[in-house]
Amino acid sequence: MTATKIMLDEDELPRRWYNVMADLPAPPPPVLHPGTLEPVGPQDLAPLFPAALIEQEVTRERYVDIPDEVLEVYRLWRPSPLYRAHRLEKALGTPAKIFYKYEGVSPAGSHKPNTAVPQAYYNAAAGIRRLTTETGAGQWGTALAFAGAQFGLDVEIWQVRASYDQKPYRKMMIETFGGTIHPSPSDRTEAGRRVLAADPGSPGSLGIAISEAVEVAAGRADTNYALGSVLNHVLLHQTVIGEEALLQLAKAGVAPDLIVGCTGGGSNFAGLAFPFLREKLQGRMAPVIRAVEPAACPSLTKGVYAYDFGDTAGMTPLMKMHTLGHDFIPDPIHAGGLRYHGMAPLVSHVYELGLIEAVAKTQQECFEAGVRFARTEGIIPAPEPTHALAACVEEALRCKETGEPKVILTALCGHGHLDLPAYGRFLAGQMQDRELSAEAVAAATAALPRVPA
Repeated sequence: MTATKIMLDEDELPRRWYNVMADLPAPPPPVLHPGTLEPVGPQDLAPLFPAALIEQEVTRERYVDIPDEVLEVYRLWRPSPLYRAHRLEKALGTPAKIFYKYEGVSPAGSHKPNTAVPQAYYNAAAGIRRLTTETGAGQWGTALAFAGAQFGLDVEIWQVRASYDQKPYRKMMIETFGGTIHPSPSDRTEAGRRVLAADPGSPGSLGIAISEAVEVAAGRADTNYALGSVLNHVLLHQTVIGEEALLQLAKAGVAPDLIVGCTGGGSNFAGLAFPFLREKLQGRMAPVIRAVEPAACPSLTKGVYAYDFGDTAGMTPLMKMHTLGHDFIPDPIHAGGLRYHGMAPLVSHVYELGLIEAVAKTQQECFEAGVRFARTEGIIPAPEPTHALAACVEEALRCKETGEPKVILTALCGHGHLDLPAYGRFLAGQMQDRELSAEAVAAATAALPRVPA
């Protein structure tokens, strides 16, 4: 029997991040300036990001060295464990082998510090004293507040109102780490005031929260903006997950047949999947790679592949991505980290190339999988990874019917200790499924920017 817990020694912590752009059969479309519709240059990004992160955003180098100062903080929780879900397999009666990379051991309780720490480091090294950001469920805001504390940075956060109200302990955790947090939309920015004027009861969206954080960062020379997903350098930092998982599966003597990850903006999914995609492109393994998103915010499965703003107010460059429209405000589902109108351009690109597949899941199916996982494996997952767990359970039951002993790998990107009210609603039978109709998608994407082919 394969061990239940597969660990790496501290000296096996990866010392490089992996850049998938070096191995793709075609480059992704360029990011465009919204005024000129020309590809953006470093000078266009300099008001928001330090030079080191801008370089990582555009580099085609296969690997980027992880600074020693970042590795020192990573060692607080990395390498993270890989588990074999023996008890879940037994409960399902499946011949499949299910492995999960557990990122809930980080100080923030999720995978988000994998990029928050380097972003804080590079900003501090550039002389920046303050960072602004948005957060959905609060995991990214928590991670950046923690990272800011490590490098002496003040951190100001706008949290999507629906999640701010649902998850009060996130605010307390962020403030404990030294961050400042506001519900979004707020009356502190022009972008927030415009939304409130049109809809005083707005539940908010990640797009709105990004607009507020970007507006404040752009107005101060000592302040930069930090993003928790979507951008290339964020996905790059997260590949430490997949690089570790490759080493751990090798120790277990298995290779994955299926890799499953939840997807909102794409950072957790890419962090796990991209190193395995490298191995697939180079002919060393052949896993199916499956992205799982919420049916209420299905950018990959129902969105349009087009240039769009990353925020609601239209302050960001235009990115080619699968999008539901920058004006789209998702229903207030409990997976707040997956309520983003667009998918990371790199994830969108590999999907367009046919290198990955995507499915959408409803809330109740996901929470059912989360409860089943908690009662067998002993970890209460955050609402976001329950989407991946639902797809794992679905595949494991399919293996039960066919007799295939597939190896399934997923990333359990965070624990749900601060999401218990959501589980309470599910267990009380009060949770509603929300699916986005074709009519709603058409309406949401009607105002996409006009970009010539």
